[in-house]
Amino acid sequence: MIRFDRALRAWGTPAFPAALKADIERLDPDLLPLQQALAHSSRVAPGAPTAMVISACEDGGGIRARAGIFYAGIIAGCSCADDPTPVAPVDEYCEIEISIDRTSGNATLALLPTAAD
Repeated sequence: MIRFDRALRAWGTPAFPAALKADIERLDPDLLPLQQALAHSSRVAPGAPTAMVISACEDGGGIRARAGIFYAGIIAGCSCADDPTPVAPVDEYCEIEISIDRTSGNATLALLPTAAD
């Protein structure tokens, strides 16, 4: 279960974007839809993603927010000595929609389509 307690407590204040950003960046990266969003590589590289809050609004009994996620991917090769596949990280980006229940702080994440989709 994903919970965004800090963001929920900060809702309606100028501190909300920073609290939401912090909650997203504290998540285990495996809980984010990063692998599904890869556009230039084949695997998500180790490391913490960086979030950017794009928008947020009240939606019935919850909060709906849109965030951009910056992270790195790699092109996975066979790891052979003569494999020419580069192992350098490749910059990746995706946008997600976050729905936060205002009663519990429970959140759901959904990958948003990109302009190229």
